[in-house]
Amino acid sequence: MQKINNYKIILKYLFVPGLILTVAGLVPIFLTQTQTILYLTLVIVGSVFLFIWLVYLLVTGRSFWQKRSTQIGTNAFISTLSLLTILALINFIAVRYSPRIDLTENQLYTLSLQTQEIIKNLDKPTKVYVFDKEINPRDEDLLENYQRYNDNFKFELVDPDKQVALTQQFNVQSLGDVYLEYEDKKQLVQTLISFNQREPLSEIELTNAIATIQKDYIPKIYVLQGHGEYSLEANPEGSLSEASKSLESKGYEIKTLNIVENGGIPDDANVIIIASPKRELFDQEVTALQEYSKQGGNLLLLLDPNIDPGLDPILKDWGIKLDNRIVIDGSGAGNIVGLGPTTPFITNYGNHPITEEFTNSISFYPLSRPVDTIEVENVQGTSLLVTSEQMWAESNLDSEEVTFDPQEDISGPFDLGVALTRTIPSETVENQVKEDNKAEAEKTDNNQESSAKNNDDIDNTNKNETEKNNDSPPKETDKVTDSNKDETENSNKSQSEETDSNKDETEKNNDSPPKETDKVTDSNKDETENSNESQSEKTDSNKDETENSNESPPKETDSNKDEIENSNESPPKETDKVTDSNKDETENNNNVNKDKIESRLVVIGNSTFATNNLFNQQLNGDVFLNSVQWLSNQDEQTLSIRPKQAKDRRLNLSPFQATIVPILSLAVFPLLGLIAAGITWWRRR
Repeated sequence: MQKINNYKIILKYLFVPGLILTVAGLVPIFLTQTQTILYLTLVIVGSVFLFIWLVYLLVTGRSFWQKRSTQIGTNAFISTLSLLTILALINFIAVRYSPRIDLTENQLYTLSLQTQEIIKNLDKPTKVYVFDKEINPRDEDLLENYQRYNDNFKFELVDPDKQVALTQQFNVQSLGDVYLEYEDKKQLVQTLISFNQREPLSEIELTNAIATIQKDYIPKIYVLQGHGEYSLEANPEGSLSEASKSLESKGYEIKTLNIVENGGIPDDANVIIIASPKRELFDQEVTALQEYSKQGGNLLLLLDPNIDPGLDPILKDWGIKLDNRIVIDGSGAGNIVGLGPTTPFITNYGNHPITEEFTNSISFYPLSRPVDTIEVENVQGTSLLVTSEQMWAESNLDSEEVTFDPQEDISGPFDLGVALTRTIPSETVENQVKEDNKAEAEKTDNNQESSAKNNDDIDNTNKNETEKNNDSPPKETDKVTDSNKDETENSNKSQSEETDSNKDETEKNNDSPPKETDKVTDSNKDETENSNESQSEKTDSNKDETENSNESPPKETDSNKDEIENSNESPPKETDKVTDSNKDETENNNNVNKDKIESRLVVIGNSTFATNNLFNQQLNGDVFLNSVQWLSNQDEQTLSIRPKQAKDRRLNLSPFQATIVPILSLAVFPLLGLIAAGITWWRRR
């Protein structure tokens, strides 16, 4: 009986080893995704123990299920199992849909709006290859963040030692290289290991690489030089080198432009930047910029107060009026950061692609001027940077206390920057085309006059030869006739000249139908008159030759008749050619009417915001970069804020502070806590 009771006790608690063995086998199977003999043996043995235990309960367990302890244990087991199931479902949903809450100050773990827009617009597979032994968890998290916005974005960790073929295909130079592949293009994004120091993958570099690799061509940005403008070379007095580097990282090609040395404006200029010239431009330079703008060119003007660069003709065409007064910020915002009232802080932006994502963010412009606009036909303007009511344009800065004078100063709000679009009407385009055609016609007339003079010289030579050789006038006349016939055949090479020649010959002989003349279009009228004059001169010359050779007038007449008959053998075909030519010209004119040239202009009454010292402060760089991108007409992409980097939060401690901090944290505060605990214990005792 004792042995039987021992067996019952073993069977009663057999579920404990069965559960342990089953869990010990299932957990590594799910974690490693491998099914070894050991893991399967543990699962099978544990399952057998659990099965035997269940059978024992069913056979002998009527009273067992009625016990209070069994019911309590069963309830606890079911509650525990339910809790584990709920937690598993929550974790599954969290991993599947990955909700994220970024509580950092600069949203370091959230992709910027610009990155989100670029990734969402990916319409073709784009893949990032990280050539490294292992990937930093933070870099992997960043790449997974990209992948959440578009399934076309993929990434892969490549071990250069194991995947040699792929490494050679990308021409990897060092460990830690990150490459981007888009269609058949490959581009180096970043090198993560430099001088044995590992750096994290930059969202800025990756986003710029994705934006660059999608472009079919490289836009050309020219920065005007030669009049004291900011240069592209780094110098302590301020330059646009940081802005230039940022533009190059976005796929633009930046060049300097000296209009005088270059002899004009390059044809491949997408945007011309004029950043605070200190001296006036030559009239010829202003004219070249004005023509460039009228023909669809784009300009970015950064103009500081109290400087006249001589751009008034361009500004007048666009309806821009600059004021030399200095903008004063009476809100005191500049005093907080030590910049003073002459630095307006802008938080109000216009509804424009350049600034549509800048809501309530800050940009600032030291020593700036107001920019006003007047209505001009075919020009549409939009405010970019709008001052607040607490700002005004001050005309007198010599006084000790700067105050608003309603008689001389301008009260806010007003604009510090505007963006304008001008659509050149079709009439202007047609006039330009007509002027070009007129110039070509004048060249043609000059060529025809020269040809006519040469023909007169030949005719005079023929005339002299005819007078000398009166014994055989018919033959000489035949030669003249053949010469005239050759000239007529040569003139048939152009449709308008042949038609005009037929018209003149038809008027003389009255044998040509009037339809041939009626179908000559107005567009060929000028050429027809010029051709008629030339043909008339030739006819007069032929007439003189005919009078000198009176012995054979019938043959001359017959020759002219033959020429007329030859020229009139196929008048319908000639008319069809003229009609088809006119039809093509009409279609071309219709295309000109449909196509309208659009040019763009951005004017900001300040230039220092884009210099090296201020470019990376707040939204200053974004205003500059987005302005250039909008001017370059790059696919009308949605513009937004650039990816942000972590702010430098280091504390610069003095020697005394560096000494006192460890003493306070390691000695004083723990001692105070110990004393407080002792006092509390003594009082309770």
